Amino acid sequence: MDTDTALAARLARDLEAAFPTLVEDHQDRLFTIALRLLGDSRDAEEVAQDALVRAFRAIAGYSPDRTAALRLRPWLAAITVNLARNKRRRHDDRHPAVQLEPMLAEGFEPADESGTEPAMLAAGREANAAMTATLGQLPSAIRVAIVLRHVDGLSVAETAEALGRPEGTIKAQVARGLERLRLLLAEADSAGSPPRRGATAGSSAHTPPSNPGRAFAAAEVLS
Repeated sequence: MDTDTALAARLARDLEAAFPTLVEDHQDRLFTIALRLLGDSRDAEEVAQDALVRAFRAIAGYSPDRTAALRLRPWLAAITVNLARNKRRRHDDRHPAVQLEPMLAEGFEPADESGTEPAMLAAGREANAAMTATLGQLPSAIRVAIVLRHVDGLSVAETAEALGRPEGTIKAQVARGLERLRLLLAEADSAGSPPRRGATAGSSAHTPPSNPGRAFAAAEVLS
C-alpha cells in the first residue's frame, strides 16, 4: 500500500493510472466512516462511492503541485463526513440518529470469533450493542470527532484538518464524548438495558453501575 505522500505524487503525475490505488487503499475506511455516522450500510456505500467520485473530479481540476501536496487521509475523510451530513439531513426521518443498530452487524462485531469461548462472545456482543445504542446519543459534532479519531484512527491534527476545527477543540470534544459514553454505558449497565432515548450523561450520576468494569470496557471499543 502506498503512503499518502507517495500516492499523492503518483496522482499528480498520472491521475488515471494512480486513482485505482487510491480506491483500493481508502474505500473501506470511507465506508466505515459513513457507516458510523449514518448507521445504514446502503447509505454508507453510496456515500463512500460518491466521495471517491468527487475526489477524482476534484483532483482532475487541481494543478499537479496542489495534488502532490494533498494530505489524502484527512482530505478524503472531510469529503465523506460532508456527504454523510448531507444525507443525514435529507433522510433524518428515515434514519434517526439514535437508531444505529445496523452498525452492530457491519462493524462492531469481532472480526474473528474462532476459538473464542461462547461466554466471551456473548459479553462482547452485549458490549457492542451498548456501544451501538450509545454512540447515536452523542451530539453530531462530538460523534464525528470520535469516529474520525478513534474509529478511523486519524491523529488529532488530521481530525482537526478534516473537520476544520482547532486541535484543542478536537481534543476537548473527544475527551468529553468518551466520558459521556462511559457514563451512558454505566447507566445502561445499572439498568440492565440499552441507554434510553434522550438519556443524558448527568442522569447517571446518582446511579452507580452494577458492574462498572464491563461498562468501561465497552467504552474502550472506540479507544
